[in-house]
Amino acid sequence: MLESINARTGMAHGASWADSTAQDIDLAARQAQSVASDFARATPGLRAELLRSMGQRLLSAREALVALADRETGLGLPRLNGELDRTVYQLEQFALALDQGAVHLLLDEPAVAGAAPVGRPRMTRIRVPLGPVAVFAASNFPFAFSVAGGDTASALAAGCPVIVKAHPAHPALSLALAEQVQAAVAQCGLPAAVFQLVQGAGIAVGVRLVQAPAVAAVAFTGSLQAGRALADLAAARSRPIPFFGELGSVNPLIVLPSALASGAAERAAALAQSITLGAGQFCTSPGVILVPQGEPGDGFVHALAGQLSQLQPHGMLTAGIRRNFESGVDAWRHAGGAQVLAGLEGNAAATPAATLVQVSAADYLRQPALQHEVFGPAALVVRTQAMNEMLEVLAAIGGTLTATIWGIDGDAAQVTEEVHALVHRATEVAGRVLFAGVPTGVAVTAAQQHGGPYPASTAPATTSVGLAAMDRFLRPVALQDAPDWLIQRY
Repeated sequence: MLESINARTGMAHGASWADSTAQDIDLAARQAQSVASDFARATPGLRAELLRSMGQRLLSAREALVALADRETGLGLPRLNGELDRTVYQLEQFALALDQGAVHLLLDEPAVAGAAPVGRPRMTRIRVPLGPVAVFAASNFPFAFSVAGGDTASALAAGCPVIVKAHPAHPALSLALAEQVQAAVAQCGLPAAVFQLVQGAGIAVGVRLVQAPAVAAVAFTGSLQAGRALADLAAARSRPIPFFGELGSVNPLIVLPSALASGAAERAAALAQSITLGAGQFCTSPGVILVPQGEPGDGFVHALAGQLSQLQPHGMLTAGIRRNFESGVDAWRHAGGAQVLAGLEGNAAATPAATLVQVSAADYLRQPALQHEVFGPAALVVRTQAMNEMLEVLAAIGGTLTATIWGIDGDAAQVTEEVHALVHRATEVAGRVLFAGVPTGVAVTAAQQHGGPYPASTAPATTSVGLAAMDRFLRPVALQDAPDWLIQRY
């Protein structure tokens, strides 16, 4: 059964309702398949109209939607209003991409006269929609990565019907958002099965959806454990389907000695805010901070701990997320060589304590348990003796959404081969490498890459943010000697 829970009181609001049944899910998948071909042939203009109608409806219902989101998540009105604006913005960006006509047509090569291999026919490379996409909504972004979020927007822009599996942390909001999307679908004269919603508090709904024969692809944002299990199910189907999962990320931030020479206090303050933003429940929250040994590094770490000690994050999204957070930081506190710099052990308060724990690089490297993500307002400081230890720590971290390097913005002539090696290693493990600022905050742009090697993503060549997110749901097809009238449709 599903209940709408007040995030601040833990009390249920209103009546409960039943999970979607296996029959509900199978029917939704069949209905999506029945309209997939027609929706794939819908003009880019019509799909752009749908996305814009969705955005307008979200804005018109802003007050009610934000209030409902705040009740179920406790994230606060300023944060949620900003997230709603971001959600509408990304809908508009996908609509603009459709207006510009570059979504489906990739390359048109004219014929070349003569014998092969120099001569060739006209070859036109296009992209066609994969078919029905199952979207798993995230808990930490109730608008931007949820029912009407980026996965839904990019799949609809690509011409794929969508079945959203709502997150049980905000079930009433999910229903309200689905009503707005369904109204936009109807307004545009499209079949209702272009967008559908299923819900469930347990794992059965998600499993059934991934296994539904009509589902052609899955987009998932969530935990490593759940994502890996669903990815394995998608691969084990008699007809395996792509699973685009964002599963976990520690987002290392490297502080080079040159970054400690000036402005260290300001950097520490900005980093503390990033660690605790949204109670640390951002997929790009910096979780591992690499700092050189020595007095300047000591000063920076002391300043960071002081900043964190003054911050009080708000409550976490669910009781389960809070339990996992406390378990994770408890493992940090009791690791070999660990020094707790901020955050009380055994914190039982209603809101989590901002936590900072320090270990040496040697202790970090010999204890694999320290290399896992702790989702929440906490970071692990790893003190390094030399550049080679930074490289080893990055290698141990493995796949991550972001890596940040502070202190290499000087003159090119001053950049050493060690620094080049560090940047290269960062690009090997991360989907986005920053050289200023903090990793929290993901711009919706054509150049954005929000993904990375496993476990950051199950498909590291793809992104779930930015205009390239559509690429996940489009399959290349080569048309040979196609007539002009056909090519002009793309």
